[in-house]
Amino acid sequence: MNASTRLAPDPGRDRGHDPGRTRLFGPPLPPPFVGIPRDAVLAFVVGVLQIGGMIAASHNQRGRDDVRGMDVLAYVLIALGPPMLLVRRGYPVQVLVGTLLPTVAYTLRDYPPGPVFLALIVALFTALTAGHRAVSYGVLVVGYAVMGWLGPLARGEGLPSAGWAGGVAAWLLVLAAFSEVVRVRRAYVAAERRRAAEEKAAREEADRARAGEERLRIARELHDVLAHHISLMNVQASVGLELMDAHPDQARTALTAVKQASREALGELRGVLAILKGEGESAPRTPTAGLADLDELVARASTAHLAVRLERADDVGNLPGPVGLAAYRIVQEAVTNAVRHSGGSTVVVRLGIEHAADGDALRVTIEDDGRGASVGARPGAGGGTGGGHGLRNMRERASALGGTLATGPRAEGGYHVVAVLPLGGQDGGAPEAASPERHSA
Repeated sequence: MNASTRLAPDPGRDRGHDPGRTRLFGPPLPPPFVGIPRDAVLAFVVGVLQIGGMIAASHNQRGRDDVRGMDVLAYVLIALGPPMLLVRRGYPVQVLVGTLLPTVAYTLRDYPPGPVFLALIVALFTALTAGHRAVSYGVLVVGYAVMGWLGPLARGEGLPSAGWAGGVAAWLLVLAAFSEVVRVRRAYVAAERRRAAEEKAAREEADRARAGEERLRIARELHDVLAHHISLMNVQASVGLELMDAHPDQARTALTAVKQASREALGELRGVLAILKGEGESAPRTPTAGLADLDELVARASTAHLAVRLERADDVGNLPGPVGLAAYRIVQEAVTNAVRHSGGSTVVVRLGIEHAADGDALRVTIEDDGRGASVGARPGAGGGTGGGHGLRNMRERASALGGTLATGPRAEGGYHVVAVLPLGGQDGGAPEAASPERHSA
């Protein structure tokens, strides 16, 4: 699984804000202005420019007969717009209308012209970039008509010149175009961030799925390895105890088999643990075994009371790693069940190749002459649909390769397991090669 990426600390989180909510005043400023909202700074700057600019403009126009002198109401109308910018992100339409009304009222009352529209421009830009296009363009048209045409007519100045009207319209169009560009850019960036977040979530989900599959594969290997070897050690130890007094030579053979089985179990367990620990970059991803190891498996499983025989067709050679591993584990589990439960004297393992139009397949048959599906002897006996980790593991291995598994009692007595494994099947197993830990003591 890929290592998770560490995210940079969120300043809002450090101050107790919920990172999932949109900040009312936008992101915080960098030092030394940490803790001061950006929109508070913007409202202050616009207020200074608008109020200070209007004071300077009225001072320069003092004494004109065609404009009204500045009074308390004029200053109130000038000062109403900038404070509204504090909440422009949370309420863009309301702030746009709220800054338009005092600006229109100031213009219609014939006060001295000047930069009274600065707060309105910022509010219009905010509403357009937030996607409120209909209201924004409506305000743009109304403001242009009132302040550019109705205001001069109300003051008796007549219609504005074509140059003035065209210049103001051009500036308004530039403002609208710039706002649209910013809006589209922000939408694109937001879409890219969503796409990146979705891709990251998909990768993490895929990593979790692969990790889960790997855990299941390792658990299946551990079960097959430990169940087989421990079962053999138990059977051989029982045989050794039974023959120790009457036939010491045969008891020695059984105890030697116990030693060998424990040695093999430790070796395979060490290989599984090495994979879990991630030791060795070139080590195989899963414990490996194949058809070449079946002779040794059959020899280990044979006891004084049970003969295990392997019959291999001439066309069964060195098969692909996943197929060879699945066949080995199926034989291992079936022979283990026969040793533990059959009570018979012979187990026969047959390997052959089935040729079909849709591709060749390896047919694996394990038969014993024991008591068959006796009550409680074999979990899942009688059709292969019951419980028990062993039969379920065999079924999963066959299904992963696109094959089938059938189990049940034989008509002539005993029990059989039949697996058909397509030679083209792949389940992500490692190539059939000897693991360096597999045969180590």
